[in-house]
Amino acid sequence: MTTFKLGRRALMLGAAAALGLATSAFADGHKKLDSVHFLIPGGAGGGWDGTARGTGEALTTAGLVGTASYENMSGGGGGKAIGYLIENAESNYGTLMVNSTPIVIRSLTGVFPHNFRDLTLVAGTIGDYAAIVVGKDSPLNSMADLLAAYDADPSKTAIGGGSVPGGMDHLVAAMAMEAAGKDALGVKYIPYDAGGKAMASLLSGEIAALSTGFSEAVDLAAAGEVKIIGVTAPERVSAAPDAMTMVEQGIDTTFVNWRGFFGAPGMPAEDVAAYQEVLEAMYDTPEWEAVRARNGWVNIHNSGDDFKAFLEDQEQVIGDLMKKLGFL
Repeated sequence: MTTFKLGRRALMLGAAAALGLATSAFADGHKKLDSVHFLIPGGAGGGWDGTARGTGEALTTAGLVGTASYENMSGGGGGKAIGYLIENAESNYGTLMVNSTPIVIRSLTGVFPHNFRDLTLVAGTIGDYAAIVVGKDSPLNSMADLLAAYDADPSKTAIGGGSVPGGMDHLVAAMAMEAAGKDALGVKYIPYDAGGKAMASLLSGEIAALSTGFSEAVDLAAAGEVKIIGVTAPERVSAAPDAMTMVEQGIDTTFVNWRGFFGAPGMPAEDVAAYQEVLEAMYDTPEWEAVRARNGWVNIHNSGDDFKAFLEDQEQVIGDLMKKLGFL
């Protein structure tokens, strides 16, 4: 079974006054950090940017954090920001860097020399499952239909995606086919650099299916452009309750593109605990629910050692698949 499971866990409590992080208390007992600085490894408008700013918005409007500031630092596929945080660790204990699945993929492929072990793991906070979709008029209505078409003619059953070969969309398609008993090397994957091009190819029949993020798939399905034939969630997701999971179709694989937060190496334990505490408290606020719903995110939260175990498992599974596909 290929599975990346993120479970909620009880967070460390305490740390009435985290070292370097001044706190105060509300009447309802919530601790409050005076400030948090978010380091964003990409440009404005991307997934990392939205996650950091949305989290900061929820924390400040809910009163869990006094102020939030943001710094975009693009470059090196996210490596510039990681290197900066490592090289300037002691002066950045008040900083949280957002990241996601690419920190695993890009460290494996050598895009940058560091990996998640070089940082302080704070918490995974949200996720976006993956989905396989087909055009609204496609004769395919399930993963079984896609697999049958693949068996009949693999060369005419291409799957497209918005990432480069060896990127996340490609790996998700390969994982699903591998779990279905097919040879991942035999999957014909066609990359597109824009969603519009991918959709045009799907509707024209150039590709039989498209591998994409679940939230994007939901939007496309709501617009009547696609049918969702498989979701990599462990169980059906309320945002698209009629969309079947891979698992319930006999394809034993799950995957989530997580997003979460990291600190500089050597961050004091008191600081880590304080960050984990406010992030845990955030989930119970209406301010967070408003941000989450607006962005179509899934609450998938883990912390500390659980976060580390998840990342190590993801690294192993993705690494093995990338080796098989010839990308490592």
